[in-house]
Amino acid sequence: MNTSFPEMVGFEQYKVCVIVPTYNNHKTLKRVLDSVLQYTSNVIVVNDGSTDTTAQILETYPNLVQIYHSKNSGKGMAIRNGFKKALELNYNYAITIDSDGQHFASDIPSFIETLETNSDELLIGCRNMTGENIPKKSSFGNKFSNFWFWFETGNKLEDTQSGFRMYPLRKIPRHYFTNKFEFEIEVIVRSAWKGIPVRNIPVQVLYDPEERVSHFRPFKDFTRISILNTFLVTIALIYIKPRDFFRKLKKKGLKKFFLENILESSDSNGRKAFSIALGVFIGISPFWGFQTILVLFLAVLLKLNKAIAFAFSNISFPPFIPFIIYGSLQIGSYFIVSDKPLFLSMDMTLADIQKNITQYVVGSFILATLTAVLFGLTGYLLLTLADNFKNKK
Repeated sequence: MNTSFPEMVGFEQYKVCVIVPTYNNHKTLKRVLDSVLQYTSNVIVVNDGSTDTTAQILETYPNLVQIYHSKNSGKGMAIRNGFKKALELNYNYAITIDSDGQHFASDIPSFIETLETNSDELLIGCRNMTGENIPKKSSFGNKFSNFWFWFETGNKLEDTQSGFRMYPLRKIPRHYFTNKFEFEIEVIVRSAWKGIPVRNIPVQVLYDPEERVSHFRPFKDFTRISILNTFLVTIALIYIKPRDFFRKLKKKGLKKFFLENILESSDSNGRKAFSIALGVFIGISPFWGFQTILVLFLAVLLKLNKAIAFAFSNISFPPFIPFIIYGSLQIGSYFIVSDKPLFLSMDMTLADIQKNITQYVVGSFILATLTAVLFGLTGYLLLTLADNFKNKK
């Protein structure tokens, strides 16, 4: 092992290991291991049920920690078991590197160097996806993954699919739902949700079509990734984004939040007013249980201010609900012909509501539209007046 590099002392100082998951990569495995061993002997190899000559190659490395799966369990499970073993051996950080030869061990020092100033980060090697021999499907898949990572976490990355990473083992989640390729998406999204900074660092990449063996199955694995992203988006909209909003609101205080996110936001007054109107419309409309999902989804889709839209969607918080229902029923009674229009009273039963549900729904949408327009226009006028006041100062 080459110990001439000062930063390599960091392997022992920070308790870092390298995890190499491998499955039928006998053409490149030896080269990858030898290159990693130039920097450290803290290596854990996970043979994920290989059926080629991988076992024979690993027999020539008796000093390495080796994990064997009797059958192929998936890259995610290989990495998860690598994490488990690393924690058992008292490591604090794990660098994962694929065994297909696309990564260069010479980039390992870049990961170690970051520990001096940013020891809590999850780092992902950022590859140049426009280089020679890069498959177009890989470039597209990476952009697709980058978009959903941003949507789910609010964090923009250039490369979310690289297997060359460094994980802070004692910070990331301990339990996971996925075992295959999609694990590498789940772990970074859920780590970001825990408040762990996730960022890219530049690394080299080599795609050799004659040596590289990819086990990615386009249809099956893309389907798995899509299902995972659907699950993660749902969690993000229902729980994570509201949680982060209220944490930010609590930390800043209502006055500071109002100043920074509404008055001092870089968005135009028109966009802010539209965000207010969207929030109010969704908050009053009969989308009970789905209001948070809808308002955040539409705010992202329409490129509006998410914080403003979400804040005003809470117009339907409990003390206001009776007034919203009453207003909806009253307005609906003018548009829905009924022998006995429903009005809010102490004698009203669930059966009465079910018989006149159309009256409520129609009234609710009309009330939502009128109130949204009123709040949007009022917001625009107040924001414009505030700008004029600041300019005169």
